[in-house]
Amino acid sequence: MSESELNQRQVFSPSSLNALLKGMFEQTMPMLWIEGEISNLRATSSPHWYFSVKDATAELRCVMFRHRNQLLRFKPVNGDQVLIRGKVTLYEARGDLQLLIEHMEPQGIGALMRKLEVMKQKLALEGLFDASRKRPLPRFPKRLAVITSAQGAAWHDVRTVLARRYPLLEVDLLPSLVQGAEAPASVLRALRYANAGDYDLVLITRGGGSIEDLFAFNDEGLVRAIAASRLPVLAAIGHEIDLTLAELAADLRAATPSAAAELLAPDCQDLTQRLDELAQRMSESLQRQVRQQHLQLQVALTALRAQHPERLLHQWQQRLQALTEAMQASMAAAQSARGRNVDRLGQRLQAASPEPRVQRYSATLQRLHDSLQTQMEGVVGANQHRLGMLGAKLHALSPLATLDRGYALTWQGAAIVTDPTTLQPGDALRVQWARGDAQVAVQSVDIKSS
Repeated sequence: MSESELNQRQVFSPSSLNALLKGMFEQTMPMLWIEGEISNLRATSSPHWYFSVKDATAELRCVMFRHRNQLLRFKPVNGDQVLIRGKVTLYEARGDLQLLIEHMEPQGIGALMRKLEVMKQKLALEGLFDASRKRPLPRFPKRLAVITSAQGAAWHDVRTVLARRYPLLEVDLLPSLVQGAEAPASVLRALRYANAGDYDLVLITRGGGSIEDLFAFNDEGLVRAIAASRLPVLAAIGHEIDLTLAELAADLRAATPSAAAELLAPDCQDLTQRLDELAQRMSESLQRQVRQQHLQLQVALTALRAQHPERLLHQWQQRLQALTEAMQASMAAAQSARGRNVDRLGQRLQAASPEPRVQRYSATLQRLHDSLQTQMEGVVGANQHRLGMLGAKLHALSPLATLDRGYALTWQGAAIVTDPTTLQPGDALRVQWARGDAQVAVQSVDIKSS
């Protein structure tokens, strides 16, 4: 081989070839979706995941770094069928082909999400999610229908927040299933009931869960019913990162059940502060009007005094007095009305307080306790008296009481002798007294004629 041919050779080292191949893979290969079974996933001290994805005839090494695997809502194990998205690369140190994972989901979830995306696009084209059809929530609702599970934490959170912020609101629970195959029909029935009732708005809510748990709120029939609801609908499904089609169709979405309760009702403390501010502004406005009128009257009075017309001066003075009295009366009436409004709101807030009911229940409990104790003492006393009488009767009937009076019992073996005709001379007997007994023998038997 000639020297020129040798000079034309392009010779690679293992590291340079691996670097070249890595660049080719990463620059030319797009992001890929791959289905397969997880294997060789081992627990290590590293926060990164190293494993393989395989099918019946081949496998591919994979790595998923910490900043990506922390975003997953499930933890894979060996044997899981998954759908992964990643980029083909080369680990230069060993020349191993591997897949750099960006996203992973259970294989069934992927199909589910694709189906959901198709439905989402379909409903969006029909305008069900348009902002133009969203209605504002009532500013001061009187009656609220809450559609959720009676056993869930969402119902507890909503009640707690509303009781603190706006106890004047009447809240009704319309219990329904919130997950599973029967959940869409259950929620739909509750929504129809609410639309037929005397409610101001509807809250549909539940706590967080997996994609499967929340999928009931992607049901097409339920989404259409929410969009067609007569009443404004506020939806709070799962956590902030969860977004269902029901929330897109609702008039307003909240990140959590507690946040929904904050949105749908005003804060009584804010309302009280607002009333105080309005009352202060009204008072200041009335005072400004009085001062302006008084100034105008003073100017007119000065002009009249300059002309010395006593009659006109007297009339202006009377008019000034009348206007002043009218303004004072108006201010007093306005302040009185404001005071009555504040007192009425205070009474309504006081009526909503649970303290009187707690006191009534405590008093009732004390009365029941005292009554029970009295009855128990009477029953115990009566039983003790009856026991004493029965004891006395039993003692009177006892054979031992008879022995105490000087009588004796005669035993032949284990039986008491009641008939002397059963005895024979020489029989061994035992005579029992109250304070002891004696062994005797029969010498003779005398039978008395009756």
